[in-house]
Amino acid sequence: MASIDQFEDHCWKDVVPEADMRIYAPYARDTAVGPHAALLPIDLYNQVYEGGPNPPAEIASQYPSSCGIHAHRAIEPTKRLIAAARRAGLPIFFCTQDIRSNARPSGAVSTKRRGRSTKPDSYAIYREFPLLDADIMIYKQRASAFQGTPIISHLNVLGVRSLIVCGEATSGCVRASVVDAYSNGFNVALVEECTFDQTELTHKVNLFDMHHKYADVMKLAEVESHLEGLAALRAQAAAA
Repeated sequence: MASIDQFEDHCWKDVVPEADMRIYAPYARDTAVGPHAALLPIDLYNQVYEGGPNPPAEIASQYPSSCGIHAHRAIEPTKRLIAAARRAGLPIFFCTQDIRSNARPSGAVSTKRRGRSTKPDSYAIYREFPLLDADIMIYKQRASAFQGTPIISHLNVLGVRSLIVCGEATSGCVRASVVDAYSNGFNVALVEECTFDQTELTHKVNLFDMHHKYADVMKLAEVESHLEGLAALRAQAAAA
């Protein structure tokens, strides 16, 4: 869906030095959404939207887990991605933190961050992304959606071979899930405009690294075009 000459046409071009680009040149390839895909939106929960569309540095003292403006900028693109996946009939696996009492021992946490406070609805999926009955919710205790969850068995039951990934944080739960997905044999397409972090530098550098090693970072328009093609085929099959 994107040719090799467009491989570096992404948001990291202003932060990755030319010398580093040359080192990573052997990774360049055509990129595409793989076959038999499912959508995996990662950690689109309330906490990362707290404080509104403001720079995270300005709201960190009150909302230390918020991605601020970066989260809010990704809302509309992510809604478009989810809608396109629904029209194409893709399975959708949302995930969030497992906050049940007695579910894990002390110290079994996603990151080593200190001082994180939560409210009862902190890890509920944000209101802009309502789940449908057919969607599947994965509750995870670590960073990766694959660590200690039933997601692989669910994907196998559905015959899924590829994942379209979005969400947050690029450097944390997204990266951990992408690496585990790749390690378990799934093709991964990571949607640039629908992925975010607390800082732009961290976001861009991690996208750059994953793109070259574990995933195809793709533009939303590319992924939408692919999904609309699947939706058209689905409509033709239904009409036959």
